[in-house]
Amino acid sequence: MTDAMGYRKKFGVLGPSTNTIVQPDFDDLRVPGVTNHYSRIFTPNSRAISNETFMAGTQKIAEGVLDAVRSVMTCEPHYMVMGMSAITFYGGAKGADQFEKMVHDEAKVGVSIGSHACTAALKAYGSSIKRISFMSPYYPVANAEVAQYFKDMGFSIVRDVPMQAPSWTGIAELTTDRCRETIKHLDGPDVDAIVQVGTNLSMIRLAAAAEMYLNKPVIAINTATYWHALRACGIKDQKQGFGRLMSDF
Repeated sequence: MTDAMGYRKKFGVLGPSTNTIVQPDFDDLRVPGVTNHYSRIFTPNSRAISNETFMAGTQKIAEGVLDAVRSVMTCEPHYMVMGMSAITFYGGAKGADQFEKMVHDEAKVGVSIGSHACTAALKAYGSSIKRISFMSPYYPVANAEVAQYFKDMGFSIVRDVPMQAPSWTGIAELTTDRCRETIKHLDGPDVDAIVQVGTNLSMIRLAAAAEMYLNKPVIAINTATYWHALRACGIKDQKQGFGRLMSDF
């Protein structure tokens, strides 16, 4: 017996309850026969965020992960897809591995997390990708964690921009114009690829457009994570309009 809609795979998707971007982004990236089943991690909508409150808020999200996993597993998904990113970078490569294992051990199915998905995406473009810049809606303390993770994975960090959204819901309100200007700041002849992290910041289309005019990889974390989940499940469908990651690899 197979699910009438998710006859290829049912994805369990986890994200903070304040996140309004992952669900529509992942649905736009969905391919026939794959369904997304969203489970919200209770997250108070913190405002007037600082370095200290940002870290405290993301740790609060981490505390609710397993409850959200247990909830979504009642629909018996075949695979888990993490729709949050900051906590998947904390503690470098070792911390990412531990987070992935924690979710896997609870769900008993495979899992794609943002940090490792971005690494896989960068590697898909070839071994020449060594020097990267990245942007986030985070605060500097969290960007430092992201930078350490990528260094652990063998990349050099040329530049990074913490966009410092004023609230959790405010991440989704960061404008396309501001994101475009941030990409310009991050780019340069010393950069092989640009990465955007922060799943409540919708960049799946802007990143694809920037990739065309910059002629280098520009990776949006939501695209990378969903692509990683599809490929991990043996689904090779290619999709246009979301960058080379979805159309070529």
